[in-house]
Amino acid sequence: MPIDMRSDTVTKPTEAMIKAMANAEVGDDVFREDPTVNRLEQMAAERLGKEAALFVTSGTQGNQVAVLTHCHNGDEVILEAESHLFVFEGGALAALAGVQTRTLTGVRGALLPEQVERAIRKKDIHNPRTTLICLENTHNRAGGAIITPEQMAAVYQVARTYGIPLHLDGARLFHSAVALRQDVQVFTQYADTVQICLSKGLSAPVGSLLAGPRDYIEEARWWRKKLGGGMRQAGYMAAAGIVALTEMVERLDEDHAHAAMLEKGLLQLSFDVRPVETNIILLDTKRSGFTAEQLIEKWEQKGLYALEFGKYVIRLVVHRHIGEQDVKRALSIIESVLVHQESTN
Repeated sequence: MPIDMRSDTVTKPTEAMIKAMANAEVGDDVFREDPTVNRLEQMAAERLGKEAALFVTSGTQGNQVAVLTHCHNGDEVILEAESHLFVFEGGALAALAGVQTRTLTGVRGALLPEQVERAIRKKDIHNPRTTLICLENTHNRAGGAIITPEQMAAVYQVARTYGIPLHLDGARLFHSAVALRQDVQVFTQYADTVQICLSKGLSAPVGSLLAGPRDYIEEARWWRKKLGGGMRQAGYMAAAGIVALTEMVERLDEDHAHAAMLEKGLLQLSFDVRPVETNIILLDTKRSGFTAEQLIEKWEQKGLYALEFGKYVIRLVVHRHIGEQDVKRALSIIESVLVHQESTN
């Protein structure tokens, strides 16, 4: 069997999820008559410490609904330069919300409060209005880096001082909470709104949740409808999400342990690896003599799948389908390619 480490979105639903989906009680969610969706939204709101939550199709839709609800056309959003919202959402901030982005280079994905404060626009007819600050936790392109509660609190205080809401792209937020042995609300208390993904690491087949104040979520529901996200018998999908939140969070520890094991092996093979905190590994391929694309092609021929994250950067993601033996096999494949390269030089 191939070892697929391209993403933690490749996971299949668990048996419990499949059973829950098959037996889900459903209704028309646009009429708010789907009891399973209603239960998932209430559960998520309580888990995240917010008044209400909204079931959306994906993390991208959740983030975009969040921005559309917070901002007006022509406003400016402050966010980290390598954030998912800026890099991986198809330019939707401009195309859909019509907002301008003010990107800041963080430290392993974390924004510093002083740089955020400097970036906030002064009230002037020449300036756009700064109406939103966004954080990402864990930070994907920083290698699954954790933004600590203390780091979030510092930026949140700046946001409060200037009366600007803070949105958290928490697609992999539970990874941070599990890694630091903290309740997720220790993080979400420093965000006005938060998006979490059910299909990244938690193994649900589809879906994310946007949570925040009740009035805000009512407005967000209107925006979700405009984006085509008014789902009907969505309870079949929400049922898997309920299992994801109740059964799949604590097991993320296993993924972190296997990622640490993979990191150790890669370091022994003399790869430069960014510090691994959760389930994402970023390695630099320069010392191997290959570009990322070349190395990935050779790995795929042997049954290991990874993702190019730059000319000389490869991302490997550990998830529920990657066990200790898979890590050992992956390292064996990686080593065999290096040995072959050395023998042909």
